[in-house]
Amino acid sequence: MSEPILKLEGLKKHFNTTTGGAFNKKKAVLKAVDGIDLEVNPGETIGLVGESGCGKTTAGRTILKLYEPTDGKIIFNGEDITNYSPAKMKPLRREMQMIFQDPFASLNPRQTVGTIIANMFEIQGITPPGGVENEVRALMERVGLNPEHLNRYPHEFSGGQRQRIGVARAIALKPKLIVADEPVSALDVSIQAQVVNLLEDLQDEFNLSYIFVAHDLSVVQHISDRVIVMYLGKVMEEASKVDLFANPRHPYTKALLSAVPTPDPVQGRKRERIMLQGDLPSPINPPSGCVFNTRCWKATDKCRTEVPLLQIGKNNHKVACHYPEN
Repeated sequence: MSEPILKLEGLKKHFNTTTGGAFNKKKAVLKAVDGIDLEVNPGETIGLVGESGCGKTTAGRTILKLYEPTDGKIIFNGEDITNYSPAKMKPLRREMQMIFQDPFASLNPRQTVGTIIANMFEIQGITPPGGVENEVRALMERVGLNPEHLNRYPHEFSGGQRQRIGVARAIALKPKLIVADEPVSALDVSIQAQVVNLLEDLQDEFNLSYIFVAHDLSVVQHISDRVIVMYLGKVMEEASKVDLFANPRHPYTKALLSAVPTPDPVQGRKRERIMLQGDLPSPINPPSGCVFNTRCWKATDKCRTEVPLLQIGKNNHKVACHYPEN
């Protein structure tokens, strides 16, 4: 088997912040990502799921060193890049790219689409065969846009078209790894399917590896090979897509899957809906022991005092729970 394109060892990203009011401010640490181990193989898609505020997007940005990691290791293509400076990271940017969640906010409104995509070549000092403009036209055509529209501005395109521009920009330098941060969450359902199918086609064509950050489990089930479930900056469960959706072992995963809408009303009535009590705790002051214990129906004193380790079970199914589901 080939070497992983990406390996994370105990990756952490903490932010210094303050709590309290105007007269009693205290320094605090927000533990957005609190120890992730992960391997991504060439051509593989890893789905990263969880509620809003669980650390998915921060994890994706830290992997690409848009945020500097607090602790742990990032090994890309066999190279430890954890402490690389921005200057040393620049040539590696060709091989690791990002598709952002908001296709409008991530595009410069003062630049034409042709300039936005061409910037990738200019920054890296690359002149593609046939010239930059021809390459930009070919990229636009490849992602389903009219190449004649390269002199238009982002506001002249629909949301789905703008996300295709983001995809064209991400694949321009033929990277090996793309972090897709909820790339379809802002789009209509019909457009979501088109963009997901485009990402799959590009993956087959260029042997891309994806880290697909999402909260829509039906999209994750469609596109992913393996799925990682996060909660309060920690990994709760990791398994192959088939295994995780058929046999969720962590109570949190089970609750998430029970909320996925089903098109079959008979099946929907039969399925038990698990309602989690309470809100997501603050990552500034996470619960002791298992971070999920305040909302878990299986929690005992052991869960409140001991942090469960990520245990490997059958079919390489990993779960961090003292009392996993059968």
